[in-house]
Amino acid sequence: MTATTVTSETRSPVAAPAPAGARARLTFARVVRSEAIKLFSLRSTWWSIGVAAVLSVGISLLMAAASADFGPGFPPVLAIVAPMQFTMLVAGILGAIAVTGEYSTGMIRSTLTAVPQRGVVLAAKALVMGVFLAVASAAIFGLAVVATSGLLSTQIDWSDPASSTVPIGYGVLSMTAFALLGVSFGFIIRNGAGAIAATVGLLFVAPIVVSLFSMFGTAWEWVTDLGQYLPMNASQTLTSVGAEDTVPALIAIIAWVVAGLLGAWAVLRTRDA
Repeated sequence: MTATTVTSETRSPVAAPAPAGARARLTFARVVRSEAIKLFSLRSTWWSIGVAAVLSVGISLLMAAASADFGPGFPPVLAIVAPMQFTMLVAGILGAIAVTGEYSTGMIRSTLTAVPQRGVVLAAKALVMGVFLAVASAAIFGLAVVATSGLLSTQIDWSDPASSTVPIGYGVLSMTAFALLGVSFGFIIRNGAGAIAATVGLLFVAPIVVSLFSMFGTAWEWVTDLGQYLPMNASQTLTSVGAEDTVPALIAIIAWVVAGLLGAWAVLRTRDA
């Protein structure tokens, strides 16, 4: 009986397992894709956009139907962008809960474990939220334009960008900024109720409070002057037809977003999840 010896030369070669880094390399594009999946898989995202669409188009239809009573000086594009005074809250709240939802479920720990560079997480979430709100807002405004075209007493003059596309473009920019402010408060406060309260306070309550100082005489005029640079007041300036001080308003709304995201980054990198 003959024994057969199997030597190392006759064995089939077995490939060594690939290092983890070779199988999956962390890139910013993959982080953005992950944040997009998280945002689009939430029912609250689509409910929020649905509410914003119903509010925006519904109020636009009411304003268009009453446009003949507003007089000849009423710019028809105002019927498209004016509802933003209400939908801004939906945008800001959506930005806030997109962040605080991760803190409430504990998913933020998994996110920061997978992506240790916390600034990358913030940038990816802000990018996804900003692009999503910009596209959604443009679509909602477009739907409002189509819906109101037969009701406006004076049609929008699309040959004049200053009274048509420019206010709508600034409206898209403003809605995006409101959502990013919500994202900032979400990372700073990390609590759903608190972040929503802060967002509503800045976007809705602060302009009302500032406007009350106009009743106190010239001694408090500086408060109302500064109030023009609050996010919502700056947005109203940008979307107004014929406004002359649009550059300071544009700088103000961008500065609010930058300051909010920088504050969120400072908190995110120094606090434990």
